[in-house]
Amino acid sequence: MENLFNDPAFWMMVVFIGTLAIKVPIAVALGFAALAIVWVWDMGIGMLSLNFFAGIAKFPLLAIPFFILAGYIMEKAGIAARIINLMEALVGERTGGLAMAAVAVCTFWGAVSGSGPATVAALGLVLIPGMANAGYDKAFAASTVAVTSGLAIVIPPSIAFIVYGGITDVSVPALFAAGFLPGLVVAGFILAAVALISRRRGYHGVKRTRPIRQIFRESFWAIMTPVVILGGIYGGIFTPTEAAAVTVFYGLFVGIFIYKTIRSLNDLLEIFGQSVRATAVVMIVVTCAGLFSWVASTVGLIEKGSSLLLSLSDNQYVLLFLINIILLIAGMLLDAISIYYVFLPFMIPLMAHFGWDPIWFGIVMTVNLAIGQVTPPVAVNLYVAAHISKLSMEEISRSCIPLIIAAIMALAVLIIFPEISTFLPKALGLA
Repeated sequence: MENLFNDPAFWMMVVFIGTLAIKVPIAVALGFAALAIVWVWDMGIGMLSLNFFAGIAKFPLLAIPFFILAGYIMEKAGIAARIINLMEALVGERTGGLAMAAVAVCTFWGAVSGSGPATVAALGLVLIPGMANAGYDKAFAASTVAVTSGLAIVIPPSIAFIVYGGITDVSVPALFAAGFLPGLVVAGFILAAVALISRRRGYHGVKRTRPIRQIFRESFWAIMTPVVILGGIYGGIFTPTEAAAVTVFYGLFVGIFIYKTIRSLNDLLEIFGQSVRATAVVMIVVTCAGLFSWVASTVGLIEKGSSLLLSLSDNQYVLLFLINIILLIAGMLLDAISIYYVFLPFMIPLMAHFGWDPIWFGIVMTVNLAIGQVTPPVAVNLYVAAHISKLSMEEISRSCIPLIIAAIMALAVLIIFPEISTFLPKALGLA
């Protein structure tokens, strides 16, 4: 016991959990825990500044602000509205058609935006009121958008995959390729749940008022967005980071010259302001979480944590089950980026020990975190959906339960059949 109280790894976890318990912001809790241990154990306070900048001075991470900026540009350019019109035209006449269209739109928008909350913000302003006006329960509408928007971090391009690749040194293009099929599998399960609920509640379809050819023609430039992004990456034209920059210019071109929805300098300043604020939130978490991970590795916390997990069971399937439970619980308390930096270092030795494919594990972990975006108390997608719908978190949370169950069932399928995640990277020669 005396050795435990003298162990910096033990006190690091105590400080981190203690600061979280008194509702200190996650980034501050991570940074303060690292700073406290370095200060008390005299590990070289000057090293913190070096590691602070080293944590963000990575070329792949440059894609994060670009993709965030691209997401806001796409929203302002009217690309989201045109994709919504197209999906509603394709499936809106079916029973529960608007709910199914919402799932399809959020899934498609995942190929444009790498952020779940940004997807809810971009699409929820149109989808939630539209479904409510058509007779859908507003809580059901909000939960459909919130849960499906979590796929934005699974379907490429994904900010989550960029962070995962940076920590594990796994190819980001390979992770992008791996995210396609799993994202569609999760979307399929959610779509089935939405269709069943809509049928049981008697939600009717909405008749199309314009020819599908006209709607498709209006949506052409919007549909081309993921083609430009992903076609360029897999065609070897540019890297994911360069693709993020290309996406910004493509969105500006469409918004200014094609749809003409970005009309003034004030529009651009508004977009840039929103992007700067969102980027600052993400990057401060990345830097503080990077400090936490470095100090945790230095004091031996990562090795002790991995050894503790291995001591629980020698059976890889039992351990994999426990890891998924831990990640689902962590998703209720921490944001996705913090979870990567806090928990992934513990998982890397386990991947090596059991020979797990890091690409497959990255997909499993990211789907877990996508579910975490709609599981309270830290449910960022639900907070955005609640703000848009003007409903309470409790009202939306109850409606989310069937959809979360569907997503967990899809996660189980991805765990049982790793080939779903690894097929495309291998077929494209990326794995």
